[in-house]
Formats: sequence, structure tokens, C-alpha cells
Amino acid sequence: MRLLVIDDDPLIVIALTTILEQEEDITVVATGHSYEDAVRLYEEHRPDLCLFDIRMGEKTGIDAARTIKEAHKGAPILFLTTFLDDTYISDALQIGSRGYILKQDFTTIVPAVRAAHAGQTVFGADVMQKIPSLDASAPRWDEYDLTDKEQEVFALVAEGYSNREIAKSLYLSEGTVRNYISRLLEKLNLRDRTQLAIRYLKG
Repeated sequence: MRLLVIDDDPLIVIALTTILEQEEDITVVATGHSYEDAVRLYEEHRPDLCLFDIRMGEKTGIDAARTIKEAHKGAPILFLTTFLDDTYISDALQIGSRGYILKQDFTTIVPAVRAAHAGQTVFGADVMQKIPSLDASAPRWDEYDLTDKEQEVFALVAEGYSNREIAKSLYLSEGTVRNYISRLLEKLNLRDRTQLAIRYLKG
């Protein structure tokens, strides 16, 4: 099985490559870190499966998948991300991806890759719980001028992550996480993280 791995974090790319290439039948033929890398490397290598991060700069892994699928409708793409985000999950479903799994569940990555390569659609347990209630018009928070990182923190607060857990997940200091949460509260005119979580879940 020939894989293309795209993630904006070079350390994640190295870790994924190491995990995947421990399997005798899996070869990572190319890696990249951006939308542009994803589109270019797919054309160059035509892998058996693409493993794409979602948030990676101005254009996302979802954008890359759409571009690739415009030219190659059957391109097999599996999303691997930190974020249990309704909009992203809905987008992944709509474009016909092979699935959506979370980086936190690292023990499921190889089985998910095998299942996706075999033609199955793969969603992590937490993702499956959200699918029945997904709304394709889920908010993107554009009106609040939230940065990508603020949206990442926002989503993890809504999932019940502590500041320490958010810091570990996003490779930030706890102080930086506290600053992000303070800015979110100010931008959304909310009082505390409980209100923040409720606001995210209500959309």
C-alpha cells in the first residue's frame, strides 16, 4: 500500500511515517505540509491512499481533497485530525472521503488506514456519535473574526479538555492557552469557559 501523508506539523509527519512504515505492506511514498503539497504530490505519485490533516494554513485538507477529487473523483482520502468539529466532519462526508479519525486515537491509525484502503468508510467512535446530528450549515464563526488557533482551542474547550490537555494537544504552553481562552471570551462576549463550551455546541 502506497500512502501520501500531509500534515502541517513536521513532527507529526515523522511520527506518522514511523508508525505506518513499521507495517511491512505499507510505504509512505511522499509527505508534505500544505494544500499545495497535497495537490502536487497526489498528481506526482497517485498513491493508494491519502492521509490528510485538515487545518494547515489558509487552505485546509478539505480544500485539497476537493481540488484533487475534481480531477480524480475516486481519489481515496482519509482525514486525520485533532478536531471533533461538526463542519469538518460534514464536509468530509459530503466530498466522499474514506473517513475521519482523530490523532488522539493513535492505536486506531493503522487499522483505519487498512480499512480505508480496502474501500470501507472509517469514522472514529467519537465521530460516529456526532454524525446523526450533523448540520451541513454548522457555523464557521467567521463573523467573530476568530483565528484558526482560536477555533482549535474553542473546539477543544467544547469537548471538555482542560487547559493542560489543550496545551499538550496543540503543542502550546498553558499560559498561551489561557490567553486564547481570554480572547475567545472577549470576542464572543461570554463570561467563562462553561458559557464558551455551550456557545460552541449550540453553534
